[in-house]
Amino acid sequence: MIPGLTQRRRFSDLSEQEILALAISSEEDDARIYRSYAERLRADYPDTAQVFDSMAGEEDLHRQRLIEKHRERFGEVIPLIRREHVSGYYARRPVWLIENLGIERIRDEAEMMERDAHAFYLKAAQRTSDAGTRRLLGDLAAAEAGHEARADKLVDAHVGEDAEAQEARTAHRKFVLTWVQPGLAGLMDGSVSTLAPIFATAFATQDPRTTLLVGIAASVGAGISMGFTEAASDDGVISGRGSPLKRGIASGVMTAVGGLGHALPYLIPDFWTATTIAMIVVFIELWVIAWIQKRYMETPFLRAAFQVVLGGGLVLAAGILIGSG
Repeated sequence: MIPGLTQRRRFSDLSEQEILALAISSEEDDARIYRSYAERLRADYPDTAQVFDSMAGEEDLHRQRLIEKHRERFGEVIPLIRREHVSGYYARRPVWLIENLGIERIRDEAEMMERDAHAFYLKAAQRTSDAGTRRLLGDLAAAEAGHEARADKLVDAHVGEDAEAQEARTAHRKFVLTWVQPGLAGLMDGSVSTLAPIFATAFATQDPRTTLLVGIAASVGAGISMGFTEAASDDGVISGRGSPLKRGIASGVMTAVGGLGHALPYLIPDFWTATTIAMIVVFIELWVIAWIQKRYMETPFLRAAFQVVLGGGLVLAAGILIGSG
């Protein structure tokens, strides 16, 4: 392990050797993913499977060229650095999840992979002072752009969508990465994490005003914390997740909304009326979260509902038990 990799590092802090090592491991992962796509599609879409086989082979060639360049400049020992070690670096969907993907979704994933890789090589080339390395990274950026064009041809071959639809998919992806994902994370955090303090206070004091103040403080505090954390965790340059300011606003606002939803019923002076309405709001919040996961993250609704409702129910029960004790 490279010193300092116990925590995620910023891409801008990587040395040229570490950038090459990151590119090598990324190419290896992408080749493995393409081969998994090929096996998934081979029975029903053999032509598309061959395309993915070819793309995996090209990723292998890219990795070999990168290894040769590393050997030339830095020797035989390649540092162990992977995507998960770098803050803001684009992530890949776990390979086992492709069992739930159809050809259209796999096509979208392939386009996204090549777009991310192209952006990475362009940024990596800018960080490199060695002329030979810069040329290699530039060549690989061009090759990844060619892969993206090849992935686009899958649209014509199997779906027949036009350029306007392609632009719509790109815009939708950016919307999900910039607004939906951080907003959903915030809504989940605000809705679930504030359950225990709010309901513990409610049942401990049975005072709507005190519960309201605690709920507002917990919700606003969590919103500020989540907003700053999201904005500071990823500048969006490599991951393509968009403006950190926009993501911070989405995460912070939705975190506060998630908590305030079941805090504001305590504006009602009658404790049991307020508590009953707050519990109904909690139920609605959890189902909205499950629906968003189904709508934008393609998580099966029943699985999303089970996970969210179970987790929220446990936190709610903990708050009630603590407050009642």
